[in-house]
Amino acid sequence: MRGIALSVSFMLVALSVVAVAPAAAQTPAPPATPTPAPAPAPSTGGAAYGAVFQPTSPGLVAQFVNGIAYAPEQAPDAVKQAIWAANQIVGLPYRMGGGHKLTFFDKAYDCSGTVSFALHGASLLARPRDSSSFLRYGQAGKGAWITIYTNPGHAFVVIAGLRLDTSAAGDPSGLSGPRWRPNLRSTRGYKARHPVGL
Repeated sequence: MRGIALSVSFMLVALSVVAVAPAAAQTPAPPATPTPAPAPAPSTGGAAYGAVFQPTSPGLVAQFVNGIAYAPEQAPDAVKQAIWAANQIVGLPYRMGGGHKLTFFDKAYDCSGTVSFALHGASLLARPRDSSSFLRYGQAGKGAWITIYTNPGHAFVVIAGLRLDTSAAGDPSGLSGPRWRPNLRSTRGYKARHPVGL
């Protein structure tokens, strides 16, 4: 009888150890660190065109560096966005009618398609315009930050002091297509227009 009692005691002790052991082994996991939600992607500007590189330079005037434009840090956001958007099409070929799709995206751009692309990147234009329709865009005269020079045959834009143009007039490179040009050009025969407030 005494042997049975000892056996039962050992069995009870063994069962209690087995029942307690897993509970002791299961230490609570540390709380998971919450993953921050990604910031919403901007719907306008260079970011809307996939612009990752958004360079800036000190001051009030855009800088021409290795073919692209650095937006002035002190410029309004719309001016920076127009510059960063235009950087995305710099170096593409010229094609008459290029850039006049409703999406603004194309494989080649003409003069007014180039100007339209930059302005759309700054949320300053809803649909592409041709050079004649830019004669009625915004307000007459030079802008403080953005000036469109247009006539029925050609359009280009000066943004923060830097010229965006498909024509190589005055550019020693002689290359056509949408490019930032290191030199300004004659504006004789052109009407100056600018976005309201800029």
